[in-house]
Amino acid sequence: MATTADFKNGLVLRMDDQLWQIQEFQHVKPGKGPAFVRTKIKNVLSGKIVDKTFNAGVKVETATVDRRDMTYLYNDGTDYVFMDGETFDQISVQPATIGDGARFLLENMTVQVAMHEGNPLYVELPVTVELIVSQTDPGLQGDRSTGGTKPATMETGAEIQVPLFINTGDKLKVDSRDGGYLGRVNG
Repeated sequence: MATTADFKNGLVLRMDDQLWQIQEFQHVKPGKGPAFVRTKIKNVLSGKIVDKTFNAGVKVETATVDRRDMTYLYNDGTDYVFMDGETFDQISVQPATIGDGARFLLENMTVQVAMHEGNPLYVELPVTVELIVSQTDPGLQGDRSTGGTKPATMETGAEIQVPLFINTGDKLKVDSRDGGYLGRVNG
Protein backbone atom coordinates (compact mmCIF):
# COMPACT_ATOMS: atom_id res chain seq x y z
CA MET A 1 0.00 0.00 0.00
CA ALA A 2 1.11 3.54 -0.72
CA THR A 3 -0.36 6.97 -0.08
CA THR A 4 -0.65 9.80 -2.57
CA ALA A 5 2.55 11.25 -1.05
CA ASP A 6 4.43 8.21 -2.43
CA PHE A 7 3.30 8.81 -6.03
CA LYS A 8 6.03 9.02 -8.65
CA ASN A 9 6.12 8.54 -12.41
CA GLY A 10 6.27 4.86 -13.30
CA LEU A 11 4.65 3.60 -10.08
CA VAL A 12 2.17 0.80 -10.83
CA LEU A 13 -1.14 0.81 -8.96
CA ARG A 14 -3.69 -2.01 -8.65
CA MET A 15 -7.24 -0.66 -9.00
CA ASP A 16 -10.39 -2.58 -9.95
CA ASP A 17 -8.33 -5.76 -10.57
CA GLN A 18 -6.29 -3.95 -13.22
CA LEU A 19 -2.77 -2.52 -13.27
CA TRP A 20 -2.31 1.20 -13.92
CA GLN A 21 1.02 3.00 -14.32
CA ILE A 22 1.33 6.65 -13.29
CA GLN A 23 2.40 8.74 -16.29
CA GLU A 24 2.06 12.19 -14.68
CA PHE A 25 0.86 13.49 -11.33
CA GLN A 26 0.38 16.85 -9.69
CA HIS A 27 -0.34 17.69 -6.05
CA VAL A 28 -2.98 20.45 -5.92
CA LYS A 29 -3.75 22.51 -2.82
CA PRO A 30 -6.65 24.80 -3.63
CA GLY A 31 -7.37 27.87 -1.51
CA LYS A 32 -10.62 26.31 -0.37
CA GLY A 33 -11.20 22.65 0.35
CA PRO A 34 -8.90 19.67 0.84
CA ALA A 35 -5.76 18.97 -1.17
CA PHE A 36 -5.86 16.37 -3.94
CA VAL A 37 -3.62 14.68 -6.49
CA ARG A 38 -4.44 14.86 -10.18
CA THR A 39 -2.93 12.01 -12.23
CA LYS A 40 -2.73 10.62 -15.73
CA ILE A 41 -2.60 6.84 -15.49
CA LYS A 42 -2.09 4.26 -18.21
CA ASN A 43 -3.62 0.79 -18.21
CA VAL A 44 -0.57 -1.48 -18.38
CA LEU A 45 -2.26 -4.14 -20.52
CA SER A 46 -4.48 -2.10 -22.87
CA GLY A 47 -2.40 1.11 -23.06
CA LYS A 48 -5.49 3.26 -22.41
CA ILE A 49 -4.68 6.55 -20.65
CA VAL A 50 -7.20 8.14 -18.28
CA ASP A 51 -7.24 11.09 -15.88
CA LYS A 52 -7.94 10.23 -12.25
CA THR A 53 -8.10 12.41 -9.16
CA PHE A 54 -7.20 11.10 -5.69
CA ASN A 55 -7.87 12.86 -2.38
CA ALA A 56 -4.60 13.68 -0.60
CA GLY A 57 -3.47 11.00 1.83
CA VAL A 58 -5.62 8.22 0.34
CA LYS A 59 -4.07 4.75 0.49
CA VAL A 60 -3.75 2.96 -2.86
CA GLU A 61 -2.67 -0.63 -3.48
CA THR A 62 0.56 -0.86 -5.46
CA ALA A 63 1.73 -3.72 -7.62
CA THR A 64 5.26 -5.04 -7.79
CA VAL A 65 6.53 -4.79 -11.33
CA ASP A 66 9.92 -6.30 -12.04
CA ARG A 67 11.70 -4.63 -14.98
CA ARG A 68 14.51 -6.72 -16.41
CA ASP A 69 16.93 -6.31 -19.27
CA MET A 70 16.39 -9.23 -21.61
CA THR A 71 17.77 -10.24 -24.98
CA TYR A 72 15.44 -10.93 -27.89
CA LEU A 73 16.33 -14.34 -29.31
CA TYR A 74 13.82 -15.28 -32.01
CA ASN A 75 10.20 -15.49 -33.11
CA ASP A 76 8.92 -19.06 -32.89
CA GLY A 77 6.08 -18.40 -35.34
CA THR A 78 3.55 -17.20 -32.80
CA ASP A 79 5.43 -15.74 -29.84
CA TYR A 80 8.63 -13.77 -29.33
CA VAL A 81 11.26 -15.46 -27.15
CA PHE A 82 13.42 -13.42 -24.76
CA MET A 83 16.24 -14.50 -22.46
CA ASP A 84 17.17 -13.04 -19.08
CA GLY A 85 20.91 -12.24 -19.22
CA GLU A 86 21.49 -13.09 -15.55
CA THR A 87 19.47 -16.29 -15.02
CA PHE A 88 19.39 -17.41 -18.68
CA ASP A 89 15.66 -18.14 -18.26
CA GLN A 90 13.68 -17.88 -21.49
CA ILE A 91 10.17 -16.49 -21.70
CA SER A 92 7.66 -16.32 -24.54
CA VAL A 93 5.85 -13.04 -25.10
CA GLN A 94 2.75 -12.68 -27.26
CA PRO A 95 2.82 -10.12 -30.09
CA ALA A 96 -0.02 -8.12 -28.49
CA THR A 97 2.16 -7.53 -25.41
CA ILE A 98 4.96 -6.06 -27.53
CA GLY A 99 2.62 -4.04 -29.70
CA ASP A 100 3.83 -1.98 -32.65
CA GLY A 101 7.44 -2.10 -31.42
CA ALA A 102 7.72 -5.70 -32.66
CA ARG A 103 8.44 -4.42 -36.16
CA PHE A 104 11.76 -2.98 -34.94
CA LEU A 105 12.98 -6.05 -33.01
CA LEU A 106 16.33 -7.44 -34.13
CA GLU A 107 17.81 -10.69 -32.87
CA ASN A 108 20.17 -10.17 -29.91
CA MET A 109 18.65 -6.73 -29.16
CA THR A 110 18.49 -5.86 -25.46
CA VAL A 111 15.06 -4.65 -24.32
CA GLN A 112 13.33 -4.12 -20.98
CA VAL A 113 10.58 -6.58 -20.12
CA ALA A 114 8.22 -5.66 -17.27
CA MET A 115 6.93 -8.67 -15.35
CA HIS A 116 4.19 -8.98 -12.74
CA GLU A 117 3.72 -12.28 -10.92
CA GLY A 118 5.63 -14.08 -13.67
CA ASN A 119 3.55 -12.65 -16.53
CA PRO A 120 5.07 -10.23 -19.06
CA LEU A 121 3.16 -6.93 -19.03
CA TYR A 122 4.95 -4.93 -21.70
CA VAL A 123 8.24 -4.69 -23.58
CA GLU A 124 10.20 -1.44 -23.87
CA LEU A 125 12.56 -1.17 -26.82
CA PRO A 126 15.42 1.32 -26.81
CA VAL A 127 14.15 4.71 -28.01
CA THR A 128 16.46 4.55 -31.03
CA VAL A 129 17.36 1.45 -33.01
CA GLU A 130 19.88 1.08 -35.82
CA LEU A 131 18.54 -0.80 -38.83
CA ILE A 132 19.79 -1.45 -42.36
CA VAL A 133 17.63 -0.54 -45.37
CA SER A 134 16.87 -3.80 -47.18
CA GLN A 135 14.98 -2.19 -50.07
CA THR A 136 14.11 1.30 -51.29
CA ASP A 137 13.61 2.89 -54.69
CA PRO A 138 16.31 5.26 -55.94
CA GLY A 139 15.54 8.95 -55.39
CA LEU A 140 14.64 11.02 -58.45
CA GLN A 141 17.23 13.52 -59.66
CA GLY A 142 16.17 17.09 -58.88
CA ASP A 143 13.81 16.10 -56.06
CA ARG A 144 16.31 16.68 -53.29
CA SER A 145 15.45 20.32 -52.59
CA THR A 146 11.79 19.58 -51.81
CA GLY A 147 12.57 17.62 -48.67
CA GLY A 148 10.42 14.79 -49.98
CA THR A 149 10.34 11.29 -48.61
CA LYS A 150 9.96 7.78 -49.97
CA PRO A 151 9.14 4.43 -48.38
CA ALA A 152 11.98 2.14 -47.33
CA THR A 153 11.77 -1.43 -46.05
CA MET A 154 14.08 -2.12 -43.12
CA GLU A 155 15.85 -5.43 -42.35
CA THR A 156 13.13 -6.27 -39.80
CA GLY A 157 10.40 -5.87 -42.44
CA ALA A 158 9.19 -2.53 -41.06
CA GLU A 159 8.38 0.13 -43.65
CA ILE A 160 9.24 3.73 -42.79
CA GLN A 161 9.45 7.04 -44.64
CA VAL A 162 13.01 8.22 -45.40
CA PRO A 163 14.55 11.17 -47.27
CA LEU A 164 15.12 10.72 -51.01
CA PHE A 165 18.93 10.43 -50.70
CA ILE A 166 18.76 7.16 -48.68
CA ASN A 167 19.84 4.03 -50.60
CA THR A 168 19.48 0.29 -50.12
CA GLY A 169 22.15 -0.91 -47.67
CA ASP A 170 22.33 2.35 -45.66
CA LYS A 171 22.28 1.98 -41.88
CA LEU A 172 19.71 4.29 -40.29
CA LYS A 173 18.81 5.45 -36.81
CA VAL A 174 15.04 4.98 -36.30
CA ASP A 175 12.74 6.07 -33.46
CA SER A 176 11.19 2.82 -32.17
CA ARG A 177 8.15 4.64 -30.73
CA ASP A 178 6.77 5.99 -33.99
CA GLY A 179 9.02 4.67 -36.78
CA GLY A 180 10.43 8.11 -37.53
CA TYR A 181 13.69 8.51 -39.46
CA LEU A 182 16.37 10.13 -37.24
CA GLY A 183 19.45 10.01 -39.46
CA ARG A 184 22.12 7.89 -41.10
CA VAL A 185 24.69 5.98 -39.09
CA ASN A 186 28.22 6.23 -40.45
CA GLY A 187 30.35 3.13 -40.60
